Amino acid sequence: MNLDFKNKLIKGDSLQELKKIPDETFDLIFADPPYNLQLKSELTRPDRSKVNAVNDKWDQFENFKKYDEFTYSWLSECKRILKKNGAIWVIGSYHNIFRVGTAIQNLGFWILNDVIWNKKNPMPNFRGTRFTNAHETLIWASKSEKSKYTFNYQSLKCLNDDLQMRSNWEFPICNGSERLKKNGKKVHSTQKPEALLHRILLATSNKNDLVLDPF
Repeated sequence: MNLDFKNKLIKGDSLQELKKIPDETFDLIFADPPYNLQLKSELTRPDRSKVNAVNDKWDQFENFKKYDEFTYSWLSECKRILKKNGAIWVIGSYHNIFRVGTAIQNLGFWILNDVIWNKKNPMPNFRGTRFTNAHETLIWASKSEKSKYTFNYQSLKCLNDDLQMRSNWEFPICNGSERLKKNGKKVHSTQKPEALLHRILLATSNKNDLVLDPF
């Protein structure tokens, strides 16, 4: 095991830091990349109060071409640093997941499943002009078609009342005491719930595996 990366946080530009990691270092990657939400203006509720939306600089791209270039860059590095039997999870919304999925296939990963995270308590569509966006999509892919990836089938079945675990998972969005805040404000605008990550790790990793979150 490469202990240099065990329980380690690296601060820096993700694309630059990924390049410093040796080939075939990690067993599993969970990626929560920018969604490129393309928000053009502030969101407001019917009472005209401001919605605390995702308006971070890291989620803003000039156009789809720039976003695609960014996506291919980080995914290429992730493929390089995955072990031959490794796998990757990528989460996204309708804004980006189809573009990410195309890149994943074009780079030679092998898609195993897409999983729907149904949110028990989604943010409403305040303008009433669309369906309430109540889910996100996760893509689970092995490094290649021939990879002997990890899937802890029996553990998941035990967790699911002895039934096969399905590809639609229901968890609430991250809130309450789990939501990280500083001076009353969210530390990260798209923090994911621990229950979602727990299931991913239980399902597709083993004890002593090295897992990377590139973002």
